[in-house]
Amino acid sequence: MEIRLTPYDHADAMKLTEQVQQEYVERYGDPDATLMDPADFDRPRGAFFVGYLGGDPVATGGWRAQDASPEGFSDGDAEIKRMYVVAPARGRGFARRILAGLEEDAAAAGRSRMVLETGVLQPEAIALYLSCGYDHITKFGHYRDYPDSVCLGKTLP
Repeated sequence: MEIRLTPYDHADAMKLTEQVQQEYVERYGDPDATLMDPADFDRPRGAFFVGYLGGDPVATGGWRAQDASPEGFSDGDAEIKRMYVVAPARGRGFARRILAGLEEDAAAAGRSRMVLETGVLQPEAIALYLSCGYDHITKFGHYRDYPDSVCLGKTLP
């Protein structure tokens, strides 16, 4: 898989973002309602990546800078958004590669901690993050008061 830095509103990124939103609808009944601005993923305060296999977009992931806020973020946080691998490409390590790239990129930008919010109906995502050194943290963000929300974090080197 070739990983490319792309704007959040790039056609391939939008295509995969629509697919991940549909997956949220299938699992939870609604798409993710977290406010997203493509500019949040512009350097130096963020980045968005698309993974390609044989020229086809098969994976995405991005991070955006967050600092202390009433939503529960801390100074130096890099929030992971839109991690996704298309179903036919799953189980091949692509999510791990995207995640490692996000961590490296956010650390290079001076961020001190990766954080993410997922849900109990995504056990494979939770297992991935836990196996990559993430721990449960205090809930933050749009879904912090939802019982099915799971927030994880990892200190960056």
